[in-house]
Amino acid sequence: MKVFLQKYTNYLIFFLILLLLITLKIVNPPFIKSVSYLSFDLYQKVFAEKKDSKVVIIDIDEKSLGKFGQFPWNRNVFAKILDQLNTSNPKAIGFDIFFTEKDKQSPEEIIKSYNLIPSDVADLQKLKGPDDVFSEKLKESKTIIAVLGSNVPSHSNYDRKAKARFLSKGGDPKQFTYSYPFSIGSLEKLEQNVKGLGSISFLDQLDGIIRSLPLIVQFNKKLYPTMGLEMVRVGENQKNIYVELNEVGIQRISARPYKVDSDPNGIIWIKYKRSDKNQYISAGDVYDGKFQSDFFKDKYVLIGASAQGLFDLVKTPLGVTIPGVEVHANVIENILDQTYLIRNPNTYIFELLFSIIVALITFVLSQKIKPKFSLSIFFGNILAIIVIGFYIYKFRSELVDMSYPIFIVTLTFLTGLYFRFIEENKIALANLQKEAKLLKERELAAGVQKSLFPDISKFENFIFAKNVPARDVSGDYFDVVRSTPEEYFFTLADVSGKGVKAGMYMAKASSIFRTLTNLKFSLEKVVFGVNNELVEAKFKGMFVTAVFGKLNIKTGELVFINAGHESILTFDQNKNYEYIKSDMPPIGIVKYFTESMVKSNTINLKEKTFVVYTDGVTEGYLKNGEELGAEGVQKIIDGMSEVTPKNIVESIEKELNWGAEKLRDDITCMAINIENTELIKKKK
Repeated sequence: MKVFLQKYTNYLIFFLILLLLITLKIVNPPFIKSVSYLSFDLYQKVFAEKKDSKVVIIDIDEKSLGKFGQFPWNRNVFAKILDQLNTSNPKAIGFDIFFTEKDKQSPEEIIKSYNLIPSDVADLQKLKGPDDVFSEKLKESKTIIAVLGSNVPSHSNYDRKAKARFLSKGGDPKQFTYSYPFSIGSLEKLEQNVKGLGSISFLDQLDGIIRSLPLIVQFNKKLYPTMGLEMVRVGENQKNIYVELNEVGIQRISARPYKVDSDPNGIIWIKYKRSDKNQYISAGDVYDGKFQSDFFKDKYVLIGASAQGLFDLVKTPLGVTIPGVEVHANVIENILDQTYLIRNPNTYIFELLFSIIVALITFVLSQKIKPKFSLSIFFGNILAIIVIGFYIYKFRSELVDMSYPIFIVTLTFLTGLYFRFIEENKIALANLQKEAKLLKERELAAGVQKSLFPDISKFENFIFAKNVPARDVSGDYFDVVRSTPEEYFFTLADVSGKGVKAGMYMAKASSIFRTLTNLKFSLEKVVFGVNNELVEAKFKGMFVTAVFGKLNIKTGELVFINAGHESILTFDQNKNYEYIKSDMPPIGIVKYFTESMVKSNTINLKEKTFVVYTDGVTEGYLKNGEELGAEGVQKIIDGMSEVTPKNIVESIEKELNWGAEKLRDDITCMAINIENTELIKKKK
């Protein structure tokens, strides 16, 4: 269990984080809702458009306030406006205004204001007041007046009831609608003569943006339609509003012939169009009849205020502030055009499942593949979420929450990257520790290897060799063994591969060579023994190319064997160069059964120089970036005034080891010339 937890701790933490995020989405507190609203608003901003409308707004604007004075106006003004409207035969007329008190210029209000004795102003009392005139005009028109839900009673309240009759199927809509204990409306005499009462209640929003509203609400346990729905009902001469329910709640609300799919609480999401000034007409112009005769024909007319001082302004998802009356205009248009937005409960489930799947994919891949590739997966998932959201909005008018899934995926990806960072830090630290250990081992191996190279300084007058490793441990090797005062065994070898393993293989070969030469065997027998011992050592896939030789400095006779190595260079005092190619395969590959399988050659070194090197010399880079090559070796020798084994080797080494950050390969070179065979005595 402990091992399991250590191995999968990051996955367990991820699942806990994901569970917390999904739980938050299910609980859906206000701050989570505000995240979702970001995408809902973005859809509308991207796709909002201007279009012709069947709704006209009579605007109580600054111009009309200047004409009629401060608000509220005399009811005769509204009566005159209704007279003007009725000449054009509009579909319905809605007042987004309350008439909660009697008109200040009614006879009874004048008597009350001036403390007049009723008997003295009997004729005044016989006059028809503005409220009566307005009430008669309301009765003659297809009018709707606003009502508003309230949590406190109004002093002018009465036991009002809706004009619309509600018919339900599948349950009682009162169980699912938003409810207010009281309502605020207009004078009873006015409400009695209108064709409809429409709610203008908005749901409280944290940010004050009106995105949705209930099509039906309860005031004092009675159902009322929203202003927009009531306008459509009256405009279509319908008495009833039909409510269809299922086991979850309200499913559909209808005012024939229009049907609206709502959420279980009877709420619809408003699809806003861009504001159009041509949709507005000043109340003063309507009063004066300054409009074309067909301007209001078959239109839904809303009367409301845009004037700053009347405080009827609201914010919309489009990022603009509009008069509240325009919200109801958009609702009417949504119902008529069936362009309202849908927030389907099934879509909510899809969002949760999709978020979980995408989060899982993002996290798992962030743990499995390289960060640059997981970054592509992350952005691909974000793009997929955005494309799906915009596609469903554009072609199905459904609201899909992009913001929260993007938030989940982003947090998941960052969590995955964090765990990946921690894991790779651990691996990097472990690798650093391994590298430090290997470096120590290589340094130790390099030290051991250096001790294997012989000290041939006393022979340097006639035999000189040098090894410059490209890395810590060299795969090249040379050795010189003096078997008698006149005879010397030597070898120069190159092990296949590099690093510690090559160094170990080289060490084995050198130890065998030194052991056999000390036994004063013939050169052929020495090579025979070295080969077979290397074959038995079973260093898989490794072999050695080498030049072995036995030199008699007295006679000048040199017996040598080239086992798969670079061509041997010889030249005379006139610098006539000759290359002796290998006529044997490398050693350590195939076992020799008899010494006759070892082929040797003999030359005399009197008045000749013998040079042998590894491929690190011919393939080494010069300062100009070119390889030295065999011709380069000749060129170095041609440029020498005094040709000695030491000068040859050190000149070649100097040409190749010019200060590059890394050598291409080990540089190993040996030169033999017996013109001066005097041994050099070591200084004490």
